Amino acid sequence: MTVPNTPAPQSYAYGRHADQWAQLHLPAEATHRGVVVVIHGGYWRSTYGAELGDPLARDLAAHGIAAWNLEYRRAGNGGGWPETFQDVADGIDALASAAAEHGLDLEHVVALGHSAGGHLAVWAAGRAQLPDGAPGAHPAVELSGVVSQSGLLDLAEAARLGLSNHAVANLLGAARDVEPGRYALADPMAAVPLSVPVYAVQAEHDDDVPPTQSRVYVDAARAAGAEAHLVMVPGDHYGLIDVRHRAYRSCRDLVAGLLPAVG
Repeated sequence: MTVPNTPAPQSYAYGRHADQWAQLHLPAEATHRGVVVVIHGGYWRSTYGAELGDPLARDLAAHGIAAWNLEYRRAGNGGGWPETFQDVADGIDALASAAAEHGLDLEHVVALGHSAGGHLAVWAAGRAQLPDGAPGAHPAVELSGVVSQSGLLDLAEAARLGLSNHAVANLLGAARDVEPGRYALADPMAAVPLSVPVYAVQAEHDDDVPPTQSRVYVDAARAAGAEAHLVMVPGDHYGLIDVRHRAYRSCRDLVAGLLPAVG
């Protein structure tokens, strides 16, 4: 369904795989400078794709905000370690081509990520800290803020709990005691403190991601001197990506607050 008065989204490939692409949703009239990178969830598995982020990107464009709905390889379709991480990094960096074509402001690029996408969004905000050779190191496009929607922000704890049938081990290809280096590079907790603000939005009745995933991250980030905020909203895990739901509207407001207004 196309939102009235907004241009049709434009697709960009950033690799040869069928799932290495993003769609740019431009507003008919911009109210905010910059771009929002929408990163979908699904516990990093190929069962779910960028169709989850499409309504959010369309809604953001309808509210005057340019959105980049990012697809990436997941576990089960060529993703995992390190492919999923490299794809998210390359997909964000591919914004540079779209920016040159459309005059987008890349000084203000905010990530909006749900669930596993929240993990990837916060991880991507720490790419500049990654060592040489790590997937995603040396970003060409840096994030200026993140809104995580019930994100998996404490990867070690998520692995310990075996969330979603051991989704973390499935993503990283091994248990933490077998590949501790992968966990250190992939866990947002290991990148604390970040130099950009993070809003960890948590649904009050979320049965998919424990609220401790947001709370522990925010506590650690604040203790380290970073700007991090825990925002509790009504609803469940999926209300966060339902554009009709109050929980999602809170996320949209936070995203807008991280972007400068036009004029």
